[in-house]
Amino acid sequence: MKRNFSLLIVLLVGLAISQRAEAQTNNWAIGFRIGEPAGVNIRKYFGENHAFDLNVGTYGGIYGNRRSYRKGMYKNVGFTVQGHYLWHGGIGKSETLHYYFGFGGQLNSRRYYPDQFSLVNAYDNTISIGGSGVAGLEYFLPNKPFSVFLETGAYVEVIPAPFFMGLQSGLGIRLNL
Repeated sequence: MKRNFSLLIVLLVGLAISQRAEAQTNNWAIGFRIGEPAGVNIRKYFGENHAFDLNVGTYGGIYGNRRSYRKGMYKNVGFTVQGHYLWHGGIGKSETLHYYFGFGGQLNSRRYYPDQFSLVNAYDNTISIGGSGVAGLEYFLPNKPFSVFLETGAYVEVIPAPFFMGLQSGLGIRLNL
């Protein structure tokens, strides 16, 4: 996995150095994200170096749909809405490769199975809220309205389990409108 990740980064950097992209980073972009969370990704660019990123989809499928949580377990994949305010910019003189980073929040809905009800397999539908951060690279395909992105980040829950942490990462594609 680490080798594939390193190979992808080298490929993206090589492509960025060799070509110029005509991507639009001042309007809207919509795409799909595979990872944690997975789902639909919408981005609104503001000015030269700011954007808002919204992910709507599933949570808990990549890093464990069976996971210890509070005094019980998660045993399924849940629903999530995640939003980040981003800062972004180009890497080098090429306009094909951009970096971005930002902070925001996340709302999750997932089934929580308390230990005290483990004999009957009962669960509660739990809503959780927390903060999240993200950093990533985005490659704009030359002369095409598409971009490919790779990102990583973290989620820190505030309610109902303060300081419950989750690693998040994803790979996706966006159509830049």
